[in-house]
Amino acid sequence: MHRKFEDELDVIRQELLYMASLTESAIHGAVDSLKNRDAKLAEKIIAEDDHLNEQELKIDNLCINQMALKNPIAGDLRLITAALKINNDLERIGDHAVNIAERTLTLVQEPELKPLIDIPRMAEITMEMMRKAIDAFLHNDCESAKHILEMDAQVNELEQQIIRELITYIANDPKTINRALALIMVAKNLERVGDLTKNIAEEVVFMVEAKLIKHGKIAKN
Repeated sequence: MHRKFEDELDVIRQELLYMASLTESAIHGAVDSLKNRDAKLAEKIIAEDDHLNEQELKIDNLCINQMALKNPIAGDLRLITAALKINNDLERIGDHAVNIAERTLTLVQEPELKPLIDIPRMAEITMEMMRKAIDAFLHNDCESAKHILEMDAQVNELEQQIIRELITYIANDPKTINRALALIMVAKNLERVGDLTKNIAEEVVFMVEAKLIKHGKIAKN
């Protein structure tokens, strides 16, 4: 029975890994569509969100069935609980990818405001955080998870830098306001991706060490 239960937990891990790959592809594609002004790619990212939502439901059902039928305790219960929360975080990251793709569809209808450098860099950091967070989940790696909490500061700094630059564009030429605000919203979406990835890292720490982390700090009992 125990071996069968371990196999079922492995299925949850693998399905979550697939969910993470879908989510990373969505963010990568959304930012590429923005950088390259590719409306067809943006539309593809938006259309593929349904598949991501279906995968979220599949994982939810797997986790809920294990909790209902196997009555897991201690570490196994924390793993399933973490998987449920991480699954939800990944789905929400997918929603932010859709938001970015929708901004692309707006921006391609107007002249390019500026070459994009910091937004793709911001996206790269968030995707690296996501890869590290999922790897930490799969390998029960608390130290890597804690490092992700530090990486989030880089994302926040880039967001503020992008906003400052775009506000300067608006101040110098008010006609750029719609394009500048659209890019600010992209930066804000990526900042939220960083926050959600930080949530995943916090869930890994809870799963492995049974320690709650809130706002980047270990919660006191």
